[in-house]
Amino acid sequence: CGSGLSGDYISDEGHYWIGMDISPAMLDVAVEREVEGDLVLADVGHGIPFRPGMFDGCISISAVQWLCNADKKSHSPPKRLYRFFSTLYTALARGSRAVLQLYPENSEQLELITAQAMRAGFTGGMVVDYPNSAKAKKFFLCLFVGASGTLPKGLGTECADGEEIHQAKFTNERTRFRNAKGKSVKKSRDWILEKKERRRRQGKEVRADTKYTGRKRRPRF
Repeated sequence: CGSGLSGDYISDEGHYWIGMDISPAMLDVAVEREVEGDLVLADVGHGIPFRPGMFDGCISISAVQWLCNADKKSHSPPKRLYRFFSTLYTALARGSRAVLQLYPENSEQLELITAQAMRAGFTGGMVVDYPNSAKAKKFFLCLFVGASGTLPKGLGTECADGEEIHQAKFTNERTRFRNAKGKSVKKSRDWILEKKERRRRQGKEVRADTKYTGRKRRPRF
């Protein structure tokens, strides 16, 4: 839930909500903003800690893809994803929906997330807005509990001749400094920025990013 910006919109629509986040710093901001929802400090990779059938719906914005990272040696992305989806499925009432917006790095990551959701019992699929746009493209995992519903159509999915686009194109621009296992090369600028971002999400103090971040120093004479 971060600082609760999306929660404000949910409150304006007349709904009650409970937000979860792994970052104490982000939740502190939400408390300072006096959001109307209840806040829980938790790692969704450990599961959703609520009783069965408690919620009528679930919304997640740019969070699920972080479960694909192994921040600790004990972390297994497939297990953490399954734990999240299986407990989410239990916490949702029958006939409810979950919409999770995410930014997958590649098609393999997208398939892993979708497979674990379906394994947990969900039905539904992926909806992509503007699949051929580098900036406007957004992925939405639309899930149903119980009876399968109709997936909405993604924005910008119609071609000039009326045909629809069902697949999104991935580029390698963001992964040019990654090794064969899909991880950023150790000590590279991308590796350092990713590590700093993880620490920020954990609420730790991190130096600001500058043009000198990750730059190698010349040897001294």
